[in-house]
This record gives sequence, structure tokens and C-alpha cells, in this order.
Amino acid sequence: MKKLTIITLSFIGLLNVAAIFQSFNFVSPADFKQWIEADKPMIIVDIQDKAAFASQHFPGSIETNSFPVKSEAEKKRIDPAVAQFKKTGNDVVVICPRGGGGAKRCYSYLRSQGVPEDKLYILKGGVDKWPHKDMLVSRSKQLRKNNMVNGMSIAA
Repeated sequence: MKKLTIITLSFIGLLNVAAIFQSFNFVSPADFKQWIEADKPMIIVDIQDKAAFASQHFPGSIETNSFPVKSEAEKKRIDPAVAQFKKTGNDVVVICPRGGGGAKRCYSYLRSQGVPEDKLYILKGGVDKWPHKDMLVSRSKQLRKNNMVNGMSIAA
């Protein structure tokens, strides 16, 4: 029994060490801006919570509300992005508040679902460090735009 416990604990320790050394592909804000401006085909997976997504997100993002991507239910919310990848094969960019732990967990989940690492990126610094805020969309900005297109105007 003692040997089994020691072996089990050693195995768990090795898994934790492997997770520490896992590498991730990051895309800089400058490069991501170029991708957007060039209309590069990509899947933007936004894991921000509902309020943060409503406040600011990239046009065309898949809203998952899966932050912090720890529970199985949160991971399952990423599955529409997996399906989109399987359909298109486009690069996948993970967007989160700061580009840290939640983004890395999302990245790892996407890899486990068959998205190859050479097609997978995390926006460095996340939305919080994005220097081009005018490129982001908010629900209120979308409503104003939709109302102007429909010939209505609303107070800002």
C-alpha cells in the first residue's frame, strides 16, 4: 500500500512538472492588429465573462463566457470554437482578460480537442493590455450602430 501511494504521488508530481513546462504560442498585439486589418481567416475565442464581453470584444469573436476555464462546464462552452476549427481549419486565437491562466487552460483544452499547436495562439496581455481600444466592439456601440442603420438615432 505504501509503495502504491509513493508511486501515485510521484506520478502526480510528474504531471505537475510537465504542466509547468508546457509551451504556449502568443501573438503580440501588433501582429494581431495586422491579422485583423488584413482580414486573415481566424477563429477568435473570447473567454471573458458575460459582462466583460459586453463591455469590449473583438468583432467576430465567439462568446464563450468560459473564464476561468477550470470546470468541465466552462470547458464545454469552448466546444463551438472546436467545431468551427474542424469545419474551417483556420488559426485559433484565445482572448481573455489578461492572457494568463484562463487563456492557457483554454489553449490546453483546445489542444486536447484536436486543434494543433501550430494553429493556436493566445493574445499577449489579453483585452486589458490591448492598445487599440477603438478596434473593440461593445454591445452599446453595436446598438447605436444598428439603430443608425435602421434610420433611428438614440442619445449617446
